[in-house]
Amino acid sequence: MREDVEALDIRDVTANWVNAAVLEGQIEQRIKALADLSHTPLFFGRLDYLHTTQEGQRFYIGRRHVHDGDGDPMVIDWRAPVSQPFYRASKKDPQDVALRRRFGYTGGELTAYEDEHLSDPGEAERTSRLLQAEIERPRVGPMRDIVATIQPEQDAIVRSGLAGTVCVQGGPGTGKTAVGLHRVAYLLYAHRERLARTGTLVIGPNRSFLHYIEQVLPALGELEVRQATVDDLVAHVEVRGVDDAAAALVKGDARMAEVLRRALYAHVTLPTEPLMVVRGSRRWRVPAHELEEMVRELLDRDIRYGAAREALPQRIAHAVLVRMEQAGEAPDDRVQNAVARNAAVKAVVKEVWPPVDPAKLVHRLLSDADFLVAHAGGLLSAEEQKAVLWPKPPRSVKSAKWSAADAVLIDEASDLVERTHSLGHVVLDEAQDLSPMQYRAVGRRCTTGSATVLGDLAQGTTPWATAGWAEALRHLGKPDALVEELTAGFRVPREVIAYASRLLPHIAPGLAEVRSVREAPGSLEIVPCPVDGLTASVVSACRASLRREGSIGLIVADARVEVLARALASAGLPYLAPGEETTSESRLTLVPASLAKGLEYDYVVLDEPSAIVDGEPDERTGLRRLYVCLTRAVSGLTLLHAAPLPAPLA
Repeated sequence: MREDVEALDIRDVTANWVNAAVLEGQIEQRIKALADLSHTPLFFGRLDYLHTTQEGQRFYIGRRHVHDGDGDPMVIDWRAPVSQPFYRASKKDPQDVALRRRFGYTGGELTAYEDEHLSDPGEAERTSRLLQAEIERPRVGPMRDIVATIQPEQDAIVRSGLAGTVCVQGGPGTGKTAVGLHRVAYLLYAHRERLARTGTLVIGPNRSFLHYIEQVLPALGELEVRQATVDDLVAHVEVRGVDDAAAALVKGDARMAEVLRRALYAHVTLPTEPLMVVRGSRRWRVPAHELEEMVRELLDRDIRYGAAREALPQRIAHAVLVRMEQAGEAPDDRVQNAVARNAAVKAVVKEVWPPVDPAKLVHRLLSDADFLVAHAGGLLSAEEQKAVLWPKPPRSVKSAKWSAADAVLIDEASDLVERTHSLGHVVLDEAQDLSPMQYRAVGRRCTTGSATVLGDLAQGTTPWATAGWAEALRHLGKPDALVEELTAGFRVPREVIAYASRLLPHIAPGLAEVRSVREAPGSLEIVPCPVDGLTASVVSACRASLRREGSIGLIVADARVEVLARALASAGLPYLAPGEETTSESRLTLVPASLAKGLEYDYVVLDEPSAIVDGEPDERTGLRRLYVCLTRAVSGLTLLHAAPLPAPLA
């Protein structure tokens, strides 16, 4: 297929050089999409149908469509409707499938296969050993796709329509991130033309996370999906400052949107003087009350500040044209545009509806106490206003040490002035950690599109962490979104997730506990250590873990990172930072607890749980951070502690 594309001769099929350049670009993209991936097999399953209206009764299922030299299909894309029974069919509901075959691979080579005779009443339902082996396969390198192991409850979410927004609540190991990425791939397959126009975006919590997942979509043949963090989306200014928890909490509150709206529209003043427009030898007068009526009408329409400002001179020009027609003249559109550009009209617009720079607006709010009081009255308390005010106001926008929360405020103000471009579909991962204002920032990027929201309320570790999905979806602008819950765990062993779930009553009461389908005796080891021997014991545990196959994550409290880094270096154990790609030669990653979210390792060595809890501003947030760290392991967790364990785990 790739050779056919490379052999295309387009010299005589394009009308001009522009068309030729566009076509060449499309051909290059097609060649890139058809690249061989040595460790990614083209097919992983087969369906033999009993009675089918399709041409032929046997279909191989793979990551992408493959056809032979005559154009006949050899492998069917996993997203095609005919592939759906591979994920949904069961003994109870065979969906016309006589046999489902799964293929097993090692290093890209076919090494096993396994058959399920779904229509044979004599064969009992059983768990697929190949499925289990694929889930447990050691993790080296970035995140892999799960296209061969998608489960029925996951498939239902992946294949849900483009029109609606879906929110997925899923505990550790339920595959919510993979579900979100595969949903993007499915939507691009089912609605490619529309999404090619409107665009798609995956939003993750940090760069390390995005680097970890960046190979999933290309492996599925999707190369055009952009990835970003929320900070990337709102990068109107350089972020050089950090807010304390109190300031960040208020700045992230949804009430700040109304404060900004009030502050912005306070710049609009009602005209008190009539307008005189001179054209040639004639003068045209527009009285103050008529100008005031135009301004009030634009305010009542509640359109963007910038759009209203552009509409006002045209309204004024139209009023002048009416007077010209009444006087017997026959002005046309060119005359109206000329009047709108008249110096007197422009002067009135500048005075009545002045231009506002969003960054300067936020700068004034955070540095001018009187200005803040005037527009936050009745919304923010005196203590909250004091929390957001800069103690030493910077003299200018350029000299300000903007924080990440300030950048979100500027983005809100920018949208009030001019509408933010909307994409066709946005995937928002680790959503539980977003503030209401951050939800609004993401929601602006999909006002005319849809979203897939992924998160776990039990893993919220910010002071403003989401309390419930209904409120979060309202801030996102998608209150009618469908909320789905994934409760079957595939990644974390049953012993590990059960131990971590002891924290749930304290961090997320009422949330369903994840039930892991994987039982792995010996996967959890808890090692008490003497205070002066903890660091040495941790290094020894890392060395022991490296004797096993797969990736190793050493997760430590942020305050302990430097101590462990020095100890690993002294012991001659090379290590990576989160986001750096693991290889067969370098498999140990030193992970600060604050960056562990969303990552996974075959074996995790967890250092001093109480230090992780104590590193957070309050116990509940600390226990949530610990819950995240406890649930990063795929095959085994070794927990070492010198201090007493937190009460729920003791």
